[in-house]
Amino acid sequence: MIYIFDSGPLINLFKHYYPARFPSLWESFDALIAEERIISVREVKNEIGGRSDRLSDWVKENRKLFLTPTHDELNFVTEIFKVRHFQAMIRRRERLQGKPVADPFVIAKAWATEDGCVVTQEIKKPNAAKIPNVCEHFGILWLNLETFMENEDWSF
Repeated sequence: MIYIFDSGPLINLFKHYYPARFPSLWESFDALIAEERIISVREVKNEIGGRSDRLSDWVKENRKLFLTPTHDELNFVTEIFKVRHFQAMIRRRERLQGKPVADPFVIAKAWATEDGCVVTQEIKKPNAAKIPNVCEHFGILWLNLETFMENEDWSF
């Protein structure tokens, strides 16, 4: 399986799993990155990039992890937004402030990636325009950070 990470799980990893306290987690995480089984998208890098912390430094060191969308992925983002309800993924504040919005691009990368699966901290809510709702609408696998760790049979 190829895991496409949204910004939320990365933020949680860096906020709660300190490398000095969880070295085997980070070794396993880095191994999956080296195997190209963990990837993300440029828009996640842009969402995280404005910060000044350990995560932002890590993002700068791992730029190749954050892929530019392909033509097919951009077309799929268009398909997502053809569903009027899913247009709410881009909130008014982000539109007005020109802030990056990674969600549709993360979903499109999973759709375009053979055996792709979105890793997000968002929770499915009835009638919401959240990543899990969009993924289920289009038949794309998704899971949260804990389930990702369970899938990889990690315990620390």
